[in-house]
Amino acid sequence: MASIFSRIVNGEIPCYKVAESESCIAFLDVNPLAKGHVLVVPKKEMDYIFDIDDELYLDLFVFAKKVAKAIQKIVPCTKIGMSVIGLEVPHAHIHLVPINNIRDLNFSGPRVSLKTSEFIELANQIKDVLN
Repeated sequence: MASIFSRIVNGEIPCYKVAESESCIAFLDVNPLAKGHVLVVPKKEMDYIFDIDDELYLDLFVFAKKVAKAIQKIVPCTKIGMSVIGLEVPHAHIHLVPINNIRDLNFSGPRVSLKTSEFIELANQIKDVLN
């Protein structure tokens, strides 16, 4: 069975897409730790990030870097934190989270609630910076 991320990649499930390349896609996390929390996902479904072949691994991280720099131009924060956990969805992915301190990357902490209109506006702002 395809992962939820593969279903997003295939257009079966909608997302707030901020960027896409030949090998990767980035979209807003719908249950974010912070405003601007983005998931960066290789289009090829692989469960474990360290099983990804070297070329795709490099593409994924270079793509994530571009997206992180765009997020930081839109969302006021000290840095963009990055986390690869790999337990919640069996499809490798990178979390990019605007942070101001180490506690902002606490995945067991409270989540931010955004309206649909806020997700759409934020996605468009990040896209505009990338274009």
